[in-house]
Amino acid sequence: MIGLYYFLKEAGVKFNPETTKIHLACWNGHEHPIDEYYAGRFKDWQEHQGKRNFQCGHVLGLIDLGQSNWLFAGVYKVMGCKELAKGIRYSTKLLPGQKDLIGRIIVYHKRSRASYIWFKPEISFPIVEIRREKLTIGEFPGYNAVILSHSKLKIITDQKIASWYGALANIKGIYLITDTTNGKHYVGKASGNNGIWQRWCSYAKDGHGGNSELKKLLENKGSEHNAHFQYSILEIADTHASENDILKRETYWMDALKSREFGLN
Repeated sequence: MIGLYYFLKEAGVKFNPETTKIHLACWNGHEHPIDEYYAGRFKDWQEHQGKRNFQCGHVLGLIDLGQSNWLFAGVYKVMGCKELAKGIRYSTKLLPGQKDLIGRIIVYHKRSRASYIWFKPEISFPIVEIRREKLTIGEFPGYNAVILSHSKLKIITDQKIASWYGALANIKGIYLITDTTNGKHYVGKASGNNGIWQRWCSYAKDGHGGNSELKKLLENKGSEHNAHFQYSILEIADTHASENDILKRETYWMDALKSREFGLN
């Protein structure tokens, strides 16, 4: 398998590996870098560092995909930095000749504790896959396969991804929000115009969608707690179902999951 540096060199991406740091971008406790990539914010996210991690000529970004696989996110020239009240803000510039490569190259590297390492010749970063298309958040997987984090939900609604909008705006039904820090559930119904899409857009915007218990939870724990919310679909409604029919199904799921006694309803 060809190493990443030699592949980039053949592709015409010019940088000195001896003055280049690899940024092994992983979850920092607040954001997942793959979500920042999906949202088109990876460069900006990478430029905000807690310490002076980029005292180098270039930074090569790799995003953790799990199982020792990493997504190529570009080589950037370090232009400068300034201190902020919290952390360091770097200024970087994407090197030419790689826009068509970002998001397509997946390399292998066994993860260690270090998130910032110098690009050494003995670390080859072998390429395991060159995708035909750039990695994206993905098409709608089917109603019985939806499991979304709040960050992914926000990306989908902000970008109005066609397959998700088409599927969720045309159906009514019962959905589930789970607080993954404690397993508590909120059961909700979507019976208005634009169905589940409309309701989930509200949650993507403020995290609570106007629901009193969710609102209270976020007031107590802070708005950033919505990062721990997970969204799924319990059932979709028949196209001829009435408001009363959907209300009955919502009540059924509340009873089945005990979300009033032990959850967030």
